[in-house]
Amino acid sequence: MNGWVKTFRSNRFIALNDGSTLQNIQCVVDFEKFDDGLLKQIATGAAIGVKGNLVESQGKGQAVEIQVTELIVHGSADPETYPIQPKKHSMEFLREQAHLRVRTNTFAAVMRVRSALAFAIHEYFRKNGFYYMHAPIITGSDAEGAGEMFRVTTLDPKNPPLTEEGEVNYREDFFGKETNLTVSGQLEAEAYAMGLGKVYTFGPTFRAENSNTSRHLAEFWMIEPEMAFYDLHDNMDLAEDFIKEVLRYVIQQCGEDLEFLEKRLLDEEKTKPQAERSDLSLMEKLKFVIDNQFVRVTYTEAIDILRNSKPNKKKKFQYLIEEWGADLQSEHERYLVEKHFNCPVILYDYPAKIKAFYMRLNEDGKTVRAMDILFPGIGEIVGGSQREERLDVLVQKIKDLGIDEKELWWYLDLRKYGTAVHSGFGLGFERLVQFATGMGNIRDVIPFPRTPQNAEF
Repeated sequence: MNGWVKTFRSNRFIALNDGSTLQNIQCVVDFEKFDDGLLKQIATGAAIGVKGNLVESQGKGQAVEIQVTELIVHGSADPETYPIQPKKHSMEFLREQAHLRVRTNTFAAVMRVRSALAFAIHEYFRKNGFYYMHAPIITGSDAEGAGEMFRVTTLDPKNPPLTEEGEVNYREDFFGKETNLTVSGQLEAEAYAMGLGKVYTFGPTFRAENSNTSRHLAEFWMIEPEMAFYDLHDNMDLAEDFIKEVLRYVIQQCGEDLEFLEKRLLDEEKTKPQAERSDLSLMEKLKFVIDNQFVRVTYTEAIDILRNSKPNKKKKFQYLIEEWGADLQSEHERYLVEKHFNCPVILYDYPAKIKAFYMRLNEDGKTVRAMDILFPGIGEIVGGSQREERLDVLVQKIKDLGIDEKELWWYLDLRKYGTAVHSGFGLGFERLVQFATGMGNIRDVIPFPRTPQNAEF
């Protein structure tokens, strides 16, 4: 067996781990039979290989152990400088050691769950007749219209070519126009749904949003299915079924890791004031989503519930709900899920003013066929909509928002040639991993987090 040394006790007992499970295997060394210089190289973090006989263990704590007959040190780790020693480390410290933190039990467990979830997502869509498409990473369009994008350029930052008006001349840039890293693969996925029927993207997306919070990353992975001939209700059905199925898979496949993460979360909760503690354990939260029907409520109904709620009347909400049209915050979403309905909630028919241009306008002229899925502990986890398939309405919405029609000529073509009702949603993969693992900070569920002022590793 090959692996990394977790601990070496009494010059005799090596706890070895190869990354495939939380469990170490005990390797017993008869130190009289091995060179002292070799044994001195065995320390926490060293990579070693052992050969020997697997026997029933005499000691407590393990069923079997390896009686070592051969030992090789692939790479030593100096105990004076190796940072991941067998003791409790803070999450902040481990973020500074992002290249080594996967060797701790917590991060190994999180990353195995992340891997299982990614597999479950592909498997779900494959079984349900979707085609996997790769949307471009470099794009000329801003799908969300929020303008928080990373520019892609090869121009000299000190001396860029200028137009006669003194503006930067992007015609001389690599692509001959201004380009950015994508914020979403949705628009391109819509094009492909209009030829393949059902498609999904699952890839990296980027937001240059200066949010230093436990819920935001500048680079994250998004799952975005798009379906031709699906209306808003079909979209909700699919999203609910999809989430339940992938969480079920993780419970079946990652029992040991989830049990460990649940215990970790319980210990963490004990350090919080009573009011901030969660009523549900990690497994209870997962089952809460899997076993409950998601309740479907219009935005208008939700506003009435929130306006008349105790925390709103007693001014306990940080953002008070006073009128229709307010953008809901995480505290409102969590109130609806955790206190009012006590099950996951799908909110739909939002005011057009607070939603993106591509969402289908309802007959009332003031709401759009948008839907958000709200979860306990985090609030919004999925955002989706029925897309605006009518050319005249879409053109008008683009004009009203001052978006350049020429930039979206191809998107408008989809409404000219064989348009149809179609829908889709987006799910931030890291938010799902966060929910499944109980980790409090989104930076701890992605291998190398990219956040404001931080692109280390």
